[in-house]
Amino acid sequence: MPVADAETAVLIVGGGPVGLTARALLARWGVPALLVDRRRELSPFPRSRLVNVRSMEIFRGLGLAGRIAARAFPPEYGRVRFRDALSGPDFATAAMTGIRAPVPESPVTGVVTSQDRLEPALLGAADTPPGFGRELVGLTEEPDGVVALLDGPEPGARSRIRARYLLAADGAHSTVRRLLGIGTGGPGELGAFTTVVFDADLGRWCARQPAGVYFTAHGSFLPLYPEGGWAWFGPTPEDADAADWPAVVERALGPGAGVRADVLRVQHWVMTAFVADRFRRGRVLLAGDAAHTVPIIGGLGMNAGIADAHNLCWKLAGVLQGWALPALLDSYEAERRPVARVTLRQAVVNTRLAARVLDRRREQLRTGTAAAPAEAPWSERYFAQLGLVLGVTYRSGAVLPAGGRAHGTGPDGDTGPDGDTGPDYVPSADPGRRMPHLWLGPGRSTLDACGEWFTLFTADPARRSPPLAGPWPLRVEALPAESADALGLGPRGELLVRPDGHVAARITGAGTLHRALAALTGTA
Repeated sequence: MPVADAETAVLIVGGGPVGLTARALLARWGVPALLVDRRRELSPFPRSRLVNVRSMEIFRGLGLAGRIAARAFPPEYGRVRFRDALSGPDFATAAMTGIRAPVPESPVTGVVTSQDRLEPALLGAADTPPGFGRELVGLTEEPDGVVALLDGPEPGARSRIRARYLLAADGAHSTVRRLLGIGTGGPGELGAFTTVVFDADLGRWCARQPAGVYFTAHGSFLPLYPEGGWAWFGPTPEDADAADWPAVVERALGPGAGVRADVLRVQHWVMTAFVADRFRRGRVLLAGDAAHTVPIIGGLGMNAGIADAHNLCWKLAGVLQGWALPALLDSYEAERRPVARVTLRQAVVNTRLAARVLDRRREQLRTGTAAAPAEAPWSERYFAQLGLVLGVTYRSGAVLPAGGRAHGTGPDGDTGPDGDTGPDYVPSADPGRRMPHLWLGPGRSTLDACGEWFTLFTADPARRSPPLAGPWPLRVEALPAESADALGLGPRGELLVRPDGHVAARITGAGTLHRALAALTGTA
């Protein structure tokens, strides 16, 4: 048995938004966790851009939403614009639902912000020092845990960390996934792309028509920070090493723009699209890009990974703190892998819709019909994704549907959510759905009542005094009569909501609550 230099309850491999969110969530639960990353510091590259409504709800629960929003773009940047060149007029545009303006279905609004602005806020949400400069190079599985072999942070240094569980958030080229031999399915590599970070004064074309992204026939432009800075991305040319990147950017600005791009950084990357065959093997669990990657068009990838962490961390806490059995962790793959598959399909649709708009425009220019109004039926769906962001239904052993028996899983571990997502979100308090947002008082949402505990929403809290005896963390939340009616509960019905804000069960009679909690956590 390898001798460990240190021990922790959870080892998180990967210090991007998903790993940092998991670290913050576990710290909230009081679960010891160590995060390691082969990089020596947070990435300075802007990378992901969109923090959607659901992610902001999660960050609101961590007390971070205000800080993140304060450094993000104002809501008017929640829009995409299509142009022949950046210096030209729009020929099509669409708002990002839940970003451009508040939606009544959530207490928060999503934001456009750069990943290098998001990650420092997440890093500061936990006190445990991260292990930057430490690269996982080996992994040994044991009956009661895993032992990770790490290189760094000093040259030639090597150490072993024993953990009860390992959470792999180490990206699309996950070392952990490779070491475990877990395969992937999907389109795979979609192409090589380059991102160029540069400074230039583009205000004359963008200040009065702000957007989170400007698509052009020669690549896309993204404003990086409210105070300035830009990125361009497009297909990597064959002679990338000899490319004149300022000239590439200036071509996309348009003829006669007369602006010189001051290139600061260039990054080459490969767009991938896949879902891992498994999200769990033993005590190792995959999350974020290690489990699934999607095309960047639509801003779904990072947000899906943040939702992975939110789904998983309360389950890890329950197992490690003794109020849930390890079988609860089986529900992670059963719930999140189907969502990953639907997310991949939607991201592919987004990419095809964007390409169709640009192809149509190029054809109009070729045939001399560019002056005609551009039809954009795609705008009715593009970024209109609340159904996917807020409306998925979890089906697993951690949800009790009507009738009180937990869902099983299919032969490949998938149970849903086929058929219950789409561009539109219809609030529902059915088991497996996200708890609908209703205001309980000034500035306090039903989602704010959820935390490091199960929440029992009831219009008659006197029935639950004294509290239920049992090992499970539980709080009782009084519902105004009008809210109970809106949720379909009536004066005597009760709703049991999981720590991640998803409805676990409807409670209908004496003794049902105890049986429900025991069944959900595997302790029956």
